[in-house]
Amino acid sequence: MTPTFRTVTRTAAVAAALALALTACGGGDTKDDATTPAGGDTPAAGGLSGSLTVWAWEPTLEKVVADFETANPDVDVELVNAGTGNDQYTALQNAIAAGSGVPDVGQIEYYALPQFALGESLADLGPLGATELDGTFTPGPWAAVKQGEGIYGLPMDSGPMALFYNKDVFEKAGVEVPTTWDEYLEAARAIHKADPNAYIANDTGDAGFATSMIWQAGGQPYKVDGTTVSIDFTDPGSTKFAELWQKLIDEDLLAPISSWSDEWYQGLGNGSIATLTIGAWMPANLESGVPAGKGKWQVAQMPQWEAGGSATAENGGSSLAVMKASKNAELAYEFVKYANAGEGVQTRIDGGAFPATTAELNSDEFKNKEFPYFGGQKVNEVLAQSAADVVEGWQYLPFQVYANSVFNDNVGQAYVSDTTLVDGLAAWQKASVEYGKQQGFTVE
Repeated sequence: MTPTFRTVTRTAAVAAALALALTACGGGDTKDDATTPAGGDTPAAGGLSGSLTVWAWEPTLEKVVADFETANPDVDVELVNAGTGNDQYTALQNAIAAGSGVPDVGQIEYYALPQFALGESLADLGPLGATELDGTFTPGPWAAVKQGEGIYGLPMDSGPMALFYNKDVFEKAGVEVPTTWDEYLEAARAIHKADPNAYIANDTGDAGFATSMIWQAGGQPYKVDGTTVSIDFTDPGSTKFAELWQKLIDEDLLAPISSWSDEWYQGLGNGSIATLTIGAWMPANLESGVPAGKGKWQVAQMPQWEAGGSATAENGGSSLAVMKASKNAELAYEFVKYANAGEGVQTRIDGGAFPATTAELNSDEFKNKEFPYFGGQKVNEVLAQSAADVVEGWQYLPFQVYANSVFNDNVGQAYVSDTTLVDGLAAWQKASVEYGKQQGFTVE
């Protein structure tokens, strides 16, 4: 499971690393004893040989690596945790700039992939066989790994959004589970009125959440065509989100608690935080981090902007990409395919990951699994439907890593001052435009 990227504090090192986004980087060293399988056909299991270095933080890959090595005794895979999210990206950009120490494979979240693809740091997997996988993955993740005519990674997991809610809190307040965002606002008022210490949700400003909400509302604030980009947070989807969420802020209906903090986990356990609108990777996090919530939490479809709708968005998720500097790209691709479209998929599902592959999402075994933590609910039925309902057409900036890092400097001010979300989005737009121009993009 891959949580959505949390906003990080901007540092000089991050800015310097991100400035490489437009630099066409080649070279780089991997293990010298690596050999590339000969021929254009996919080697049979056990017929691969060579060495790979994989940078990833996703824990289920440990078992995938072990199984891949067992199936291919002449392959050695070194799995390295070089940091989570932005920490790894900084290290990766530094290695690319230095021309040495670049891994063969890197875990890269969907929002960050355009930066590395545009910087020509990733191998196009199409010629290696990825074009044959069209239809293997759900539309959202598959679109996220494609840039222009190239395929620059294979989806490892996905994060279609759903409403996770504490049914005990709703029952105590006498409130129905909301199916629209207007109902969500009314539920927020009722829950907080019934218990002033209870809130429908927490939020202190999160770029990944905000953009996912705008995505679900039909917004397309980012449009990218190579090095030409446009940024517009006055579009209808952005406005819908800003107006609704501003009411929650103004009426003090959101717990002023940062996600992933100790206080957050406590709130999820004691009922003071009643819902999470979040990606499908969340169940395992609740099971491990909020044991007190067992039997209380349930999952429902994401509230809709229009009654009767079924639109959802992605929130988080990662790809595995082959680095262009790899001296063993064919073997690297075979590992990525094994992990993300082969036997490794079930291994990761068994470890708690949420897949991006249509076969697994549509299987009766997957959808009928009962989750004891959620009172026996068939949670995957809800999440698989959400994956099918993701709104198409969303794009991320080729410098989204930087944009997210300054979100709280701009939009985040709406949570702690008289600044409105509309004003915060305008400031975020301005900061992103300025940065894009400084990096050589044509920004409209």
